[in-house]
Amino acid sequence: MRMLEDIQVIDRQLLLLLRQSESWLAMRARAVSRTADGHLYVILPLLLSMVSDVGDRLVLATALAFSAERAIYWVLKNTLRRKRPAQALPGFESTIIASDEFSFPSGHTSAAFLFATLLCLHFGPLALPAYGWAMAVGMSRVYLGVHFPTDTLVGAALGTGLGLAVTGLLA
Repeated sequence: MRMLEDIQVIDRQLLLLLRQSESWLAMRARAVSRTADGHLYVILPLLLSMVSDVGDRLVLATALAFSAERAIYWVLKNTLRRKRPAQALPGFESTIIASDEFSFPSGHTSAAFLFATLLCLHFGPLALPAYGWAMAVGMSRVYLGVHFPTDTLVGAALGTGLGLAVTGLLA
């Protein structure tokens, strides 16, 4: 239990440190975060399926993987019930209002890493920039003050793992 307390202390300190930053990403975090609201995960696979046979497999993998990811994410979030930074840290204000009550894991980050993983597994190295985008999504959620850093780290692991698992099952 002591280790979890130590992780939470470090998590809070890192959140507050990152929020002080005036970097390019911090100023544009809201726009970056919005790119992971969900529309991309439907539109891009459908567009790719029109131009590539690999796109057809991506549509199937995306549908299956996101079905699993959303269910696991919802169960984790509502079982663990970790408070968001604005509720957990006295005097802390987030930049945006989150769409739900709990923060662990980050659903935006999980979905972004899931999609980046699927793109890379289906389209190879050409899709590697998707991981840069997924990392920016995770960082944006911390900059906006709606997640602690570990929320996004676990979200990234969840999304990546599910992308690998579903693609392996369909192979």
